[in-house]
Amino acid sequence: MDGAAGIDAPGFDVLSFDVLDTDVLDESALDGHTVDELSDYLDSGRSTVNFSIESSPGCQLALAALERLRTFTRGLLDEEARLEPEPSDDWMRRVMSRIAIEAHAGRDIPIASPEPDAHLVLTEGAVRGLVRAAGDVVDGAIVGRCTISGDVGVPGAPVAVHVDLSVRWGSRMPDVASRVRASIQRELAMHTELVVTAVDVTIQDVRYTPGPVPAMRTGVAS
Repeated sequence: MDGAAGIDAPGFDVLSFDVLDTDVLDESALDGHTVDELSDYLDSGRSTVNFSIESSPGCQLALAALERLRTFTRGLLDEEARLEPEPSDDWMRRVMSRIAIEAHAGRDIPIASPEPDAHLVLTEGAVRGLVRAAGDVVDGAIVGRCTISGDVGVPGAPVAVHVDLSVRWGSRMPDVASRVRASIQRELAMHTELVVTAVDVTIQDVRYTPGPVPAMRTGVAS
């Protein structure tokens, strides 16, 4: 299902992206590291390798999400530099809070193996990272909350994916939602064995870019 919430009229710089909960910053999945520390590590270009970070699956998921966020934000600022100020620190922290929460490994998703004694699994956190990456590549979209419903631990069981999006004002929302859905379905079919019966996309937030103010005309018309 596609939907929109909180849209009144142009005039807001950023409508509240309420799926990015600021009340909970759970960093227990980051093996003793923090989101701020990971952000600083990216700022350094990872020039001095931190083996603790590089060997942590939770940190790797969070680093990948931070890199996608930075790519999105750079493109947004390039496009809107003359019209809109940089996103606030509060907005960035809300996004990073969601990244930390979703870095949790979550449930194990079994993967078929030709070896009878092998036990292969894909974590739910890794799949959420895949879903987020698939949605974020669509122009004008950024994924907020991502959840997976269904018994992912049972091979062949039907599952559904639910994502909330923020889109730029002026985008055709049904088209953006359709492209995000198709991208997610394609990536999940390529990289997982999940039986995905639905990808539900909800547009939860619109980012408004104000246009130029028309010049005032003076003088007497002839």
